[in-house]
Amino acid sequence: MAGIKRPKKFKPTKLKMKLSWKNIIIYVFLILFTAFLFFGVNSQDGNSLSGEKIKTVPLSQLISEVKKGKVSSVEVYPNKIVAVSASGKIESFKEIDSSVYQLFKDAGVNIGQTKVVIKDDTALNNWVAILTGVLPIILMVAFFWFIFRQARGAQDNIFSFGKSSAKLFSKDTPKTTFADVAGVDEAKQELTEIVDFLKNPNKYKAMGARTPKGVLMIGPSGTGKTLLARATAGEAGVAFFSIAGSEFMEMLVGVGAARTRDLFQNAKKSQPAIIFIDEIDAIGRQRGAGFMGGHDEREQTLNQILVEMDGFTPNEQIVVMAATNRPDVLDPALIRPGRFDRRVALELPDVKGREAILKIHARGKPFTKEVAWEKIAKRTVGFSGADLENMLNEAAILAARLGKKTIDPSDLEEAATKVKLGPEKKRLQSELDRKMTAYHEAGHALVSWFMPNMDPIHRISIVSRGMSLGHTMMEPIDRVHETKTRLIEEIAVMLGGRAAESLVFNEVTTGASDDIAKATEVARTMVMEYGMSELGPINLSGEERRMPYESPNISPDMAAKIDAQVKNLTDEGYKNASIILKKLRSKLDLLAEELLKKETLESEDFAKLIGPKKAALATLKV
Repeated sequence: MAGIKRPKKFKPTKLKMKLSWKNIIIYVFLILFTAFLFFGVNSQDGNSLSGEKIKTVPLSQLISEVKKGKVSSVEVYPNKIVAVSASGKIESFKEIDSSVYQLFKDAGVNIGQTKVVIKDDTALNNWVAILTGVLPIILMVAFFWFIFRQARGAQDNIFSFGKSSAKLFSKDTPKTTFADVAGVDEAKQELTEIVDFLKNPNKYKAMGARTPKGVLMIGPSGTGKTLLARATAGEAGVAFFSIAGSEFMEMLVGVGAARTRDLFQNAKKSQPAIIFIDEIDAIGRQRGAGFMGGHDEREQTLNQILVEMDGFTPNEQIVVMAATNRPDVLDPALIRPGRFDRRVALELPDVKGREAILKIHARGKPFTKEVAWEKIAKRTVGFSGADLENMLNEAAILAARLGKKTIDPSDLEEAATKVKLGPEKKRLQSELDRKMTAYHEAGHALVSWFMPNMDPIHRISIVSRGMSLGHTMMEPIDRVHETKTRLIEEIAVMLGGRAAESLVFNEVTTGASDDIAKATEVARTMVMEYGMSELGPINLSGEERRMPYESPNISPDMAAKIDAQVKNLTDEGYKNASIILKKLRSKLDLLAEELLKKETLESEDFAKLIGPKKAALATLKV
């Protein structure tokens, strides 16, 4: 019947037992111990091993039964007599030294007419006595041995705190070479000399040169700092010790310094070698910059690293490589020449670098012939190497989920959008909410399309992703410099959604909160760092305060002027966006209606609907 669920068939759970020599010995020991205890108990309470009940009677009664001829045989044990009759067995205890023949003779019984069986269980009883007496002692000894062993293990762990936890990648480990790294050609060129130093040290010693002691790699997350360090070790063919900065820190004071000493001692034994410390800012922060004067354990660890890198013992065949994305917080004594002699800056890859990275990570994945890596590289401006690798992996997962045999451009497009904005979300929205979202995104798109310096539109969508209800994506162009004009246009584009809401609904919503935050951040950066305001070319951001109680570098009057300049920039951007949308109200309605129908518009669809960008700029002047 519909609506009635049948109970699932019960499946008995299968018990799996792991058998090993250790477990087998334990099981056999327990079985034997239980059997001996059972036997010992049976030998004392009158029960035979077969489970037969034996009645205990006085010795005079047993002799009387024998005298009456009711007993077929007599079993004689050292301490007891068992009489076997048709009705069962009875037993009676006697003294060990007494003779059964003498007992029956004194009682006037002719024992010769009864079968007498002499049974000697002395040896077995002795074994039972020994085992029942010794086994508790053995168990106690085993228990205390286990406790002492556990305590010793804990003690070993305590004393092993000072041992380095660095991972060693020896020469036999599968190598990572410079061929596996792309998008950082300048950094690879800089590290090629380090490889040559480690391979041919005598060539440089002849010229009086010494091996650089340290290489500090700085750059955003995901740009390949760790991968580049492993590639350097792979190219040089030397031992590679890898450790994170946080692994030096422990609860006990002095552990970090001990681990540092142990790490460098191990590296000296394996030299030539490379020591790689990832996230060195965890232990390399400026000393004495804390609220209470610093962290003793961290500073001791840093002091030990400083001594090892530039102490009295020269480490000619050891190069220390470190990576961080916060070089501004490092201690000056750590980054000076003689310790970290070289600084290698890694940046987000350009279009050529992204194309090379994509081709490296595309190895082993089936792609269709329609995939154009150059086009995808242009599409992924701002992606790091880790982002590109994740994008290709997401594309492969999507293609496999859809049952495809190859990965096509649509999979890559969806994966790129997912990495940047998050997965699609099916949210319940009313028609008014969808309409507001459509006009909001149409406002962004139109303001961007009619701004001369903005990037072309790539996609407009009212499909929810991540925390946003919709998105307007552009095809960014690699730039080195940003102009004041373009930044003001960017602020106008960010506020285009709010301007569209106000124009169409005569109301504002919370959907523009993230746009407002980003526009305010751009405007404040223009005023405080770039000097793009009436305050002139002055840097007002200041350095990070070392102590919470230190006064800021900006006076209250200057702070008020900064706020006023930031407001002027955001007001100018909002005004420009409002002017464009008022003049293009018909196109705004047309674009919003198309978004409500299709939900997503690509660049080609948008251009056909609104018109070419050059023609739009010619018809509109802000």
